[in-house]
Amino acid sequence: MSVRLRKWTNKEGKVEERWMVDVKLKLPGRAVQRVRDFSPLNTRRGAEQYERLIRQALLDGTFGREDQTENKPPVPTLAEFEARYLENAELHNKPGTIQEKRSIFRNHLTSTFGPQRLNSIGALEFDALKLKLKRAGTSSKTINNVLGTLHNTLVQAAEWQLIPTPPKLRNVKDLEAEPEQDFLSFEEADRLVRTTSAVHRPMIVLALNTGLRRGELRALQWSDVRLQPGRIVVRRAVYRGYFGTPKGGRSREVPLNNNARTALQQHRHLRGPFVFCNEDGTYVKSDTCRKVIDAAAKAAGLRPIGWHTLRHTFASHLVMRGVPLAAVQRLLGHASIKTTRRRCATRTCLRRSRWMRYASSMAQGHKRGTKCRTRSKPSEIQAVESARYRIRTCGLWLRRPTLYPAELIAQDRHFSW
Repeated sequence: MSVRLRKWTNKEGKVEERWMVDVKLKLPGRAVQRVRDFSPLNTRRGAEQYERLIRQALLDGTFGREDQTENKPPVPTLAEFEARYLENAELHNKPGTIQEKRSIFRNHLTSTFGPQRLNSIGALEFDALKLKLKRAGTSSKTINNVLGTLHNTLVQAAEWQLIPTPPKLRNVKDLEAEPEQDFLSFEEADRLVRTTSAVHRPMIVLALNTGLRRGELRALQWSDVRLQPGRIVVRRAVYRGYFGTPKGGRSREVPLNNNARTALQQHRHLRGPFVFCNEDGTYVKSDTCRKVIDAAAKAAGLRPIGWHTLRHTFASHLVMRGVPLAAVQRLLGHASIKTTRRRCATRTCLRRSRWMRYASSMAQGHKRGTKCRTRSKPSEIQAVESARYRIRTCGLWLRRPTLYPAELIAQDRHFSW
């Protein structure tokens, strides 16, 4: 029977009914064609009319091709669609992300798929691009960024109904071991602070004690600093002259320890709203910051480092002191704790953290391998229990680790709370 009434019970327990058609057609030299569909008009007469239209379309060979008319515009090529895609991306991405996408189109996509129609780019073309970039020595992260931009372009074209649904994206797995993140030891960080010029020392101290990014340091204003309660609110960042929200799109609150608060008090000026600025009150340029960190590392006798190394140092030192990764994640402003685990040198930090806990246990008179039956705190162990040392940041209460030998804390002077 080609036309029938179908009844079923939905999730809400109500009985629904729809007229549907079931058409089978066998033409000479061809396989059996079968079409099952609900009638647009939910009546028996409407279903019968719909069944006749489907049967005639199958006989004419036009079924499923009604929308392919001569007046339909052709699918654009990737080169033609690039400007439209980037213009729409400005509504949802930061200037830095837009610059990265322009660079990907210029260096990889336009030269490879520029003259191709969007609907002709499928899974085979994705795999060919992966192989080409892999043979050229491109890193897995860069390959995934290129593939992600290409896939996002096709998804946008599909949302605008220019092409069908694009193929599923499969990223390249990095088979090499992830390199350990570079960070400064306690002695290296202390030496860096001592050898930095007095003009730029506050910026170095604040980066080491708060973990702010370079763009966040450059965009920091005095209205964001609260010296009395000892905190700063990271509300903005600057990238290539564009001011916007920090990475992740959310502001965060970071506590100030004694050294960071003292450095800001001594650095207080009236030249303008920016904390770190030039003589005319304008914010510090990115090239100036790069020259500052290069000169400071050279004066301290360190290897070449960047401002992000100071951010890794802040995170790694917190982990070595026993601060939970979830707390470090909130301080750094990471959206995922996996990023925090990668950015702080976890293996090295955990080794040093275990050594510090062992040193603390030995300071209490316990031998290695014996079970600790008491939690008494001798006078040489600095226990910070007062509520004034608790710092509330983004709804999370942090407490400084207690049970640390006095000589260890004395070595970490520039990180004292």
